[in-house]
Amino acid sequence: MSSDEELERLRQQRMAQIQAQRSQHEETALAQQEAEAQKQGILRKILTPEARQRLTNVKLVQPEFAAQIELQLIQIAQTGRVALPITDEVLKRLLAQIQSQQTKRDITIRRV
Repeated sequence: MSSDEELERLRQQRMAQIQAQRSQHEETALAQQEAEAQKQGILRKILTPEARQRLTNVKLVQPEFAAQIELQLIQIAQTGRVALPITDEVLKRLLAQIQSQQTKRDITIRRV
């Protein structure tokens, strides 16, 4: 096998790898978009417009905390632990409870 043929074969293998990675990334991105769309649809059903706006505001400031809250809201609604739709007042209370639980988990070190 000449070096030109081997070089062409290696190029073709590399192109096949790149195309496979690209299609895998596209599939992953599509699955994430579908999951996000489903989550937003559920949140639209279980939250009042005011509560959704509050959650959007929280998401702007603390995206990780808001994602955690969204999942907890969906779980709470699916298990029937709260009356639907969740109003802004109920959401405020839930946010306060969750935030107080998180602050309890913080570790403080006192030096003597």
